[in-house]
Amino acid sequence: KGEMAASAVLALLLASALAGAAAGGDIVHQDDQAPKIPGCNNDFVLVKVQSWVGGNEGDEFVGVGARFGPKIVSKEKQATREPLTLADPIHACAPVLQLVSGGVLLVERGKCKFTKKAKLAEAAGASGILIINSGTSFTRWSARRTKRSLTYTYPQFSCPKMQAKLCVRFLQLILGVQLYSPDRPVVDTAEVFLWLMAVGTVLCASYWSAWSAREAVTEQEKLLKDGHEVSLTVEGGGSSGIVDINVISAMMFVVVASCFLIMLYKLMSAWFIDLLVVIFCIGGVEGLQTCLVAILSRWFTSAAGSFVKVPFFGAISYLTMAVSPFCVVFAVLWAIYRQFPYAWIAQDILGIALIVTVIQIVRVPNLKVGSVLLSCAFLYDIFWVFVSKSLFHESVMIAVARGDNTDEDGVPMLLKIPRMFDPWGGYSIIGFGDILLPGLVVAFAMRYDWAGKKSLRCGYFLWSASAYGTGLLITYVALNLMDGHGQPALLYIVPFTLGTLMSLGWKRGELRNLWFKGEPERVCTHQGYLQMAKPPPAAAAH
Repeated sequence: KGEMAASAVLALLLASALAGAAAGGDIVHQDDQAPKIPGCNNDFVLVKVQSWVGGNEGDEFVGVGARFGPKIVSKEKQATREPLTLADPIHACAPVLQLVSGGVLLVERGKCKFTKKAKLAEAAGASGILIINSGTSFTRWSARRTKRSLTYTYPQFSCPKMQAKLCVRFLQLILGVQLYSPDRPVVDTAEVFLWLMAVGTVLCASYWSAWSAREAVTEQEKLLKDGHEVSLTVEGGGSSGIVDINVISAMMFVVVASCFLIMLYKLMSAWFIDLLVVIFCIGGVEGLQTCLVAILSRWFTSAAGSFVKVPFFGAISYLTMAVSPFCVVFAVLWAIYRQFPYAWIAQDILGIALIVTVIQIVRVPNLKVGSVLLSCAFLYDIFWVFVSKSLFHESVMIAVARGDNTDEDGVPMLLKIPRMFDPWGGYSIIGFGDILLPGLVVAFAMRYDWAGKKSLRCGYFLWSASAYGTGLLITYVALNLMDGHGQPALLYIVPFTLGTLMSLGWKRGELRNLWFKGEPERVCTHQGYLQMAKPPPAAAAH
């Protein structure tokens, strides 16, 4: 159990490095470096490029609209089909030889300025220009200061560098294109299910944590009744594998998580993603195994209570040995087929099992430690989502969550659900830290209620869980208002969760007890047992 506790602490640090990575994918790309001037003040928006071959609908590509030109329509039925002409010369850095006559001109990136390409395309009679990028990413391009506005559309199509020539040969077969930039739905069902998944995980983990604490207290009271000397702790002590966070470790969270996040950002590559997948699988196997054993032990009591010694692992129950192969196979199959469309289901199962296990093992002993932990995470979240843009020219947290510079959809330490009704597709995601860190405080509230035998209405768990759900809901509202830009979820969750607990504690006169002691005042029932075992002094004298 000690090894499990150490693994849980490591998982807490690694998973919490992605606190605040709630995102749905960007349509509008903000870029303060590209100037906005009259005639050149459009937002950089994603553009769908629908191809047509011989009157039949062909493949669809994605590009980025230019800073200048008229805004691209958002509905496909409003977009006109334009003939596509391959530029000659292909880079359009010299006068175009052919007459385009109102169609869209297809060119390669080349080395000349975008404004020069625009002028030459306009001189050839083009109504728009479609550029194949020489790199693997979208290039945002704008006009420099000019005396007049440009009056045609300038979307861009990005093609991988090694496949640029192949794309050109393929696009020569396309007779027409249709350009439009559809809007995302105001609310996607993926966000609703992701909210339910996050809140449900916190509720289940809190219940398990409180139930384990109550079982430990019950066992201690039985031992005291039998006359054994044991220490009275709600968590059951270190021998049970429970780890209590203190103020110092809560403050160190910011330093350790920041170092890990920077390492992710700087080393993000295919091999590093594979390393993270291996780490995630190990944590997921342990979490899934712990959850399954806890559930199945209710029915298979004999297998759960019978142990066998295994080299390097110590005493392991027969039930654990029976469940472990399934968990290993489950994680390995996910790792192999994680690029498949429905692999997100297995990733979410492993992630939820890991989060629930960590919340059950790692515990906040009082509100003071919980406040320090969430306050540090609050500042950490804001810094790496917003402030890091000024230092790294992009949000480090969002870049890591998306898995930039890799072929993956993102790092595995995320819960994600595909955006089912979004024309752009993609996933709605939430970092483990946005569930795990507030979940530690919500679980503390439930343990406090159960120890004090408080009802739901008179306790703290119901209100803290509701506050967490409300904060997460506001996160998704802000996410949609910001056109899908990633939001620091803890910016909204922490004030709601901590504010609710502190306000209720102050109103009920229990804030000091919550803050320092972390458990309600209760009668020490074992005193009665000790008095029954020892006769009073007067009786002993006779």
